[in-house]
Amino acid sequence: MRILGIDPGSRLCGFGVIDIVGQNRNYVASGCIKAGGGTLPERVRILLDGIREVSEAYRPDIAAVEIVFVNVNPASTLMLGQARGAIIAGLVMAGLPISEYTALQVKQAVVGNGHADKEQVSAMVQRMLRLSGAPQSDAADALAVALTHAQHGTGVAGKLQKMGLNIKRGRLA
Repeated sequence: MRILGIDPGSRLCGFGVIDIVGQNRNYVASGCIKAGGGTLPERVRILLDGIREVSEAYRPDIAAVEIVFVNVNPASTLMLGQARGAIIAGLVMAGLPISEYTALQVKQAVVGNGHADKEQVSAMVQRMLRLSGAPQSDAADALAVALTHAQHGTGVAGKLQKMGLNIKRGRLA
């Protein structure tokens, strides 16, 4: 199974792709979609195009997206929510089933501590995927989301795979 992990952002959206083969978790790719500092509609377009490009390039079977909470600034929270909505729409348009995880769930799954800091998450991602160096921060967070789904497999696709069925591009294969 190929999992696309997403760390949503309105200016920078991290993505990470891993393959699950038996008990092995293998790194495929990671990076960031840079939406820049334009208007929100411009950034939404860049995010949609970027999600489409990543989906076409890596052909994941399922996407896992971090549920984000920002409580300090209501305007930032609203913009982030709109960007996250655009990212999810892009994944749906790509025909991908989507599972969602909170930051607490991701940190608990990857580090074993729901209050771990970014450096701890990055170090564990590097270790779990046997990477030679630390990935960029947003990419590391996205890989952590993908690893969380690999561990939990709570989505429909994960349950079907556990039953011995094969999933390809969100459909039974």
